[in-house]
Amino acid sequence: MYKGVNEININKIKGIKVGNAQDLKAGTGCTVVICDNGATPGVDVRGGSPGTRETDLIDPQNFVDKIHGVVLSGGSAFGLDASSGVMKYLEERNIGFDVNVTKVPIVSSAILFDLNVGDSSIRPDFKMGYEACKNAEKNECLSGNIGAGTGASVGKLFGIERAMKGGLGCYAVEVGKLQVGAIVAVNCLGNILDPETGEQLAGLLDKDKKNIISTEEQMLLSFDKEQNLFLSNTTIGVVITNGKFTKAQANKIASMAHDGYGRTMRPAHSMFDGDTIFALATGEVEAEINVVGFLSAKVMEKAIIKAIKEADFAYGLKSYKDIKNNFNF
Repeated sequence: MYKGVNEININKIKGIKVGNAQDLKAGTGCTVVICDNGATPGVDVRGGSPGTRETDLIDPQNFVDKIHGVVLSGGSAFGLDASSGVMKYLEERNIGFDVNVTKVPIVSSAILFDLNVGDSSIRPDFKMGYEACKNAEKNECLSGNIGAGTGASVGKLFGIERAMKGGLGCYAVEVGKLQVGAIVAVNCLGNILDPETGEQLAGLLDKDKKNIISTEEQMLLSFDKEQNLFLSNTTIGVVITNGKFTKAQANKIASMAHDGYGRTMRPAHSMFDGDTIFALATGEVEAEINVVGFLSAKVMEKAIIKAIKEADFAYGLKSYKDIKNNFNF
């Protein structure tokens, strides 16, 4: 990390609370970021197979300028239902956009596909979204097999049988009064690399399921064959800063944060991934957009690596820890 930049807990960012809920047996869950006082939002959708809610209002030309929560959820499109539980929780606390007769919580969300592990008939729903909000009162940002990362997997070019375990990652930094953090559920088609060392952390396994092989090299071997792999992927995340920005600037920050995907995922932003990043700016301090932009990319990179390194064996999927320690199952 850069000189003068220190790692912090993401829950140190004022005005932000993070909560998770999951069904470990079913292999799915959701993660919620709550902004009681609202935060200026941004979003950038890069993958070709996204599943999202309330992203159009984040367009700078549209009226609403603050949102009150972001939900990252498993369950594919079914998982968008978790946002309704988040809205209920916020409504009960009189949090939302004032429309005179009531306050309407503005909650954006994105989903990933995890129906290929655990029990596909169980997905994040109203109840799970509400539970995640209750857990946000503890304001713990944990990593690994939790929340939206519960059923996440990576390296699925040849199906779930040769994939590895993904997970949820959190990472944040502070420089002076400026704070920038990231939360991400890593569930990509390809492999995860540590860009600082070049180490392959997780991804496509060989036929013996003992070693990681390159997804990109395997894709090159069948470059002339059309494939349909969209039903397995998508990495979704949020970058959070206490900086003061407009919606247009927050959209740019979300865009710059995608560099963290590009540095760690091979490949990133494929037609089979719905890669999405939200940005939230709480407006506590003045900050230069380019600084926050490159820090957002860095914390996203670190959060992705943390998600992989803290994931554990589950649903028949080996983890980084298993490969590193040569565990056989």
